Amino acid sequence: MYPVFPLNHGKIEHGFLYLASQLIGHSQIVIDGYVGVLWNHFRTQLDQALQHHGVRAEWISIKKALRPSEEIDRLIEPFLGGDDPIFGKRFTGTLQDFFDLGNLSPEADNSQGEMIIYYGTGAALFRGDAYLVYVDVPKNEIQYRARAGSIQNLGATEAIDPGMMYKRFYFVDWVVLNAHKEKLLPKIDLYVDEQDAETPSTISGDALRSALTEMSRNYCRVRPWFEPGPWGGQWMKERIPQLVKDVPNYAWSFEMIAPEQGIVLESGGNLLEISFDLLMAHEARAILGDHADRFGQQFPIRFDFLDTFDGGNLSVQCHPRPSYVREHFGEDFTQDETYYILDAKPEAKVFLGFQKDIDPPAIRSALDESQQYGKPVEIERFVQALPSEKHCLFLIPNGTIHCSGTDNLVLEISATPYIFTFKMYDWLRLDLQGKPRPLHIQRAFDNLYFERRGEIVERELVAQPTLLESGPDWQIYHLPTHPSHFYDVHRIEFETSVSMHTNGSPHLLMLVEGTSIRLETRRGKSQRFNYAETFLVPAATDQYQLINEGTTPAKVVKAFLKPGWEEPAEQL
Repeated sequence: MYPVFPLNHGKIEHGFLYLASQLIGHSQIVIDGYVGVLWNHFRTQLDQALQHHGVRAEWISIKKALRPSEEIDRLIEPFLGGDDPIFGKRFTGTLQDFFDLGNLSPEADNSQGEMIIYYGTGAALFRGDAYLVYVDVPKNEIQYRARAGSIQNLGATEAIDPGMMYKRFYFVDWVVLNAHKEKLLPKIDLYVDEQDAETPSTISGDALRSALTEMSRNYCRVRPWFEPGPWGGQWMKERIPQLVKDVPNYAWSFEMIAPEQGIVLESGGNLLEISFDLLMAHEARAILGDHADRFGQQFPIRFDFLDTFDGGNLSVQCHPRPSYVREHFGEDFTQDETYYILDAKPEAKVFLGFQKDIDPPAIRSALDESQQYGKPVEIERFVQALPSEKHCLFLIPNGTIHCSGTDNLVLEISATPYIFTFKMYDWLRLDLQGKPRPLHIQRAFDNLYFERRGEIVERELVAQPTLLESGPDWQIYHLPTHPSHFYDVHRIEFETSVSMHTNGSPHLLMLVEGTSIRLETRRGKSQRFNYAETFLVPAATDQYQLINEGTTPAKVVKAFLKPGWEEPAEQL
């Protein structure tokens, strides 16, 4: 539940007293940080700790320089999608657009050595030359705080519906704050993880940057987190003993969704979580290798679980074409997916592609009537249902109608965008709050490829493994993806060990059969990974070895970026 990247002893410390001790001797301090930090509480606790050390600080809130909330609302309104409950467009401005720094008069330096602290999200915009502390909070904790109504969006004066807060986080707040944090990273003197609001964890900027460099040449595993859902199942709940059991199900496990997850560092038993985007901001070229120019600082591949064991079917859905996702949502690339079946019951199936005799007006009429009048749709009249078996890989390029049926544990291997799902039919069910889930029928029909029908589906959308390489007790199989996918998939099967080369691409890996394996990198790092755990080997790692620690053959799925890939022209 809390995988760690180990550091030398003494790199991480806990508590406000320690943090305060590191500020002594600095007369001008900036404490900047991410949206979601509990700033009032943080200030109160740190001020008390400073007083304990005999230091009196003058605190100046950057909130005084925020533009009026009505002005901020007008600024971001074009990016929030109007009444659309889910979708918006990535904000094209910067964090500075939220402030009028002239409203914050600079304070004269105090010759008696009094400490002046400028604090709040964006504080470094005002005093870029001061001692810099950056306070961060993981995005899952941000969402818990949003649901509790304890935080607001950037520039907002009050909490709103958590769903609308999330949309504003995704399309506005996180966009500008990630760019701001990237600029600050080389200058950060102290980095603070504030998710435990009573006992924050602190690491020096130098130690943080050193850890990022070391990680980018070895490996990392992000901290997974889990969410229930209306179709969720029981596989993870029954097989992961550390999970909280007083929830109806677990639908998702976020195994590696780079924009949302963090990496836990450990030193002398102390833990501190950093956001994954810090790793990309510091070491994108080492992570992405030959593909850094194409993807910049975005990690492009995503792993997550979809659990429908003893649950329900997912919604019938599709994802946007590349031109659509750029025009409407401001994303650089679209949500091309695959389903790798990690486990399945005997009668499980995956809905994928249209029936041979599909009549587009007929399915549109059935879907519209269902949405308007609550009529069930006989989906298999229109959509193929393929048998689902362990280790199958189903290909879901953009514009393909699909969903997982019940009784599957799907490892979703996908391009990183993760919210652009156009639901057409959701089996007339309600969400966990008893409300109808929104459908996006028109958006789906703007993107569907109806030619993905009949026998083409099994021929082109179900990967057929071919043997690429083999040795005395190992084999590497290619599970070819669709031309629209910029990533490819291999399955590595071995009894004792196998050596791998990154060949200029990051490798995202998971043990899909076996008990545990050990990763050993060329640079001397070693780490165990257990069944169903995801880990990243950056391109700069170059060479590594996988060692089977179990008594039965191990199988590892590896996703990587295709060399020389070019986006296919869209069909009309």
